[in-house]
Amino acid sequence: MNRFFIVVALVLTGSMSLASAQPVVVYSARNEQLIKPLFDQYTKETGVPVQFITGSEGPLLARLRAEGANTSADVLLTVDAGNLWQAANEGLLRPLQSPSLQASVPAHLRDPGNSWFGLSVRARTIVYNTARVKPTELSTYEDLAAPKWHGRLCLRTSKKVYNQSLVAMLIAEHGESATQAIVQGWVNNLAVPVFADDTKAIEAVAQGQCDVTLVNTYYFGRLLQKSPQLPVAIFWPNQNVAGRQTGVHVNVSGAGVTRHAKNPAGGQKLIEWLASGKAQSLFADSNLEYPVNPQVAPAPAVAAWGTFKHNPINVKEAGSRQVQSVQLMDRARYK
Repeated sequence: MNRFFIVVALVLTGSMSLASAQPVVVYSARNEQLIKPLFDQYTKETGVPVQFITGSEGPLLARLRAEGANTSADVLLTVDAGNLWQAANEGLLRPLQSPSLQASVPAHLRDPGNSWFGLSVRARTIVYNTARVKPTELSTYEDLAAPKWHGRLCLRTSKKVYNQSLVAMLIAEHGESATQAIVQGWVNNLAVPVFADDTKAIEAVAQGQCDVTLVNTYYFGRLLQKSPQLPVAIFWPNQNVAGRQTGVHVNVSGAGVTRHAKNPAGGQKLIEWLASGKAQSLFADSNLEYPVNPQVAPAPAVAAWGTFKHNPINVKEAGSRQVQSVQLMDRARYK
């Protein structure tokens, strides 16, 4: 009987501890099916409940602005460094002092002011038709503006932040004038009008409507899981360019603690956990992305695409040059 009461007391104590732990509230632009397993695991390991609201990145930023000091959000979790930079630039995030995050997240994948940290890496690279293009024909993003690709290129619309960030990073690397010439060359080389999403662009390459396109790798991975027979492959551009530091354009999904967080310590601990080993695998693998933590290996399906060198320019440039990027694309008539 005494043993029975001890067990009951332990169960009740554990339940009371979980109930009394201050929850962490997350505004998330990542889909629920991607983040709920992570938050459930965090609660299982720490006893800290995670409450979250999901939505598109724009409305979530607008909500944070409108709520101000009354917000319930402790953490903003969103996609694209452009959105993270905007949140920090508007004072919606607070700087963090975290040796753990400094060690887990490479410098070019986090805010220099420590207001946000990348948590997964998405590479925007070249996908080509294996029956119509030899890998030796491919080299750089810039080369896709060359006349040899006339009528052979497909692109996603410039209205999507992923392409805005790519062009912003090119501006950071080349300057505005040279980047406009590159983008104008892409537009001149289009085989068909721009597509609404990356998946449709890859399908167009597979069907022979065009020979090459630029996409985030996880769209390639998702499509190949459904249709492994498609004649498409990944090429890593800008790997051996003489005279300058360059590499594959990468971006991040990431997070920061909100300026008016009610539980900032809890928010920081959650972000630190998301950048740690076990969580990194769960976080990146769920969307066929790359772990931001260089000590964590990507999922086997992702690793099969091969290794590549990142462009070392800090991804904050994707945000700070976004307006400049949009204006440039408009001048180049990139729709």
